[in-house]
This record gives sequence, C-alpha cells and structure tokens, in this order.
Amino acid sequence: MNFSFGHFPLDLVILGLVAVFLVLRLRGILGRRVGAEPGVRPMAPPPVSQPVVEQAPEPPPPAITYEIPGPDTRVGGVLARIGAIQPGFTADGFAHSVESAFRLIVGAYASGDLNVLRERLTAATYDAFEAAIQSRQQAGEVLRSEIRDITDIALIGAELDETTGPNPIARIEVRIVSDQVSLTVDSNGQPVAGVDAVTEFSDLWTFECILGAAGACWRLGASRSA
Repeated sequence: MNFSFGHFPLDLVILGLVAVFLVLRLRGILGRRVGAEPGVRPMAPPPVSQPVVEQAPEPPPPAITYEIPGPDTRVGGVLARIGAIQPGFTADGFAHSVESAFRLIVGAYASGDLNVLRERLTAATYDAFEAAIQSRQQAGEVLRSEIRDITDIALIGAELDETTGPNPIARIEVRIVSDQVSLTVDSNGQPVAGVDAVTEFSDLWTFECILGAAGACWRLGASRSA
C-alpha cells in the first residue's frame, strides 16, 4: 500500500478543517447572550375616563319687589312734592337706595360700628342704637347677624313738614321684608335671643331728610317691626 502524500488532496483537508473551525466559532458567538436582556414591561392599562359631575349652579337670589305708589295716591302725591323741592329725588331711585342703606345699618349695628351709624341715623335714633350696643357689650353678648335676601321694599307712607322754615323735613316710611339669621349669644356662646336659622323679618323704617339743606341726606329716624 502506498502511503505517499503525492496524490492526497491535502489542501481540501485544510480548507475543511478551517470551515469546521469557523462554524464552531460562529456558533459559540451567536449562541451567547451579551448583557442583560430587558425584561418585558407590562403594558399600562388605558386611563379610565372619570365621569364628569356637573355641579348645579347656585340659584340666584330672588329679585327684590319694589312697591311704589302711583302719583294719583296720597303717598305718591307727597313723593312728587318732595321731588319738586329736592333736586334729583325720585321715588324709584329712593326705593332702590333703601336696600344698600338697610344692609349697611343692620351690619353696623351688629358689629357695633358707631361711626357708620352716626352718619346714617338721626341724632335721637343714634342715641338709642348706641345705648343698645353698649348694653350688649357690657353684658358680654355678641350679635350674629346676616342678611340672606331682601325680597320686598314698599314705600307705604310719606309726609312733608313745611312748618320748619325754609327747609322742610320730609319723612318716608318703608316696609322692608328680608330673610336673615339673627342670633344673640352670651359670653359662653349660649343663645340669648333669636335663632340660628334663616327667618323672615318685616321691618318698618322711617327715613328723614332736611330738604334743600347743605349736605342733605336721608337718615334713619325710626325703626320697628311690622
């Protein structure tokens, strides 16, 4: 047997060995996992839309009813006479101004604001209010007052006193219907008068004005329950 290498394809054997080596090398490289593979992230569920709850708007305060007597009535005739003497006065404008005056005076009386009351009341009425406030404070009492609504303002009386000289005194009586919380408590917070609930009040207020006088303005001259 001839064992010579003269006719043996040695080059093919070498190429085959190289091919096997490359295949094994690639298999070792491709079969490896390099680094940490990212874990599978769970998909977040889609956001659930929350139902929109629409809050009902607060009802508007009731409109104020203004009761103004006609010019053919006795009160209406006096009001027309006041307008002829006092420039700028109208029964309708006066009735509308009563709302702000009522709120201001009620609030000042509750808080004990004597400066506001001094400007808005006649001298005799101011003295009465001041005495009531001092008595309340000396007793350690507190008046809690809140006007919720004013529902009706009616001009029910009017008079004109022209015997006082060149500047007559006009008086107009007004009925004011309102919803209020009015409660007086003592130093221990215990109720003394009134209730801690909305209550309807009907008041009769009489406003006075010296017509034609310098700085003439309407002031509260008397107040009582209707």
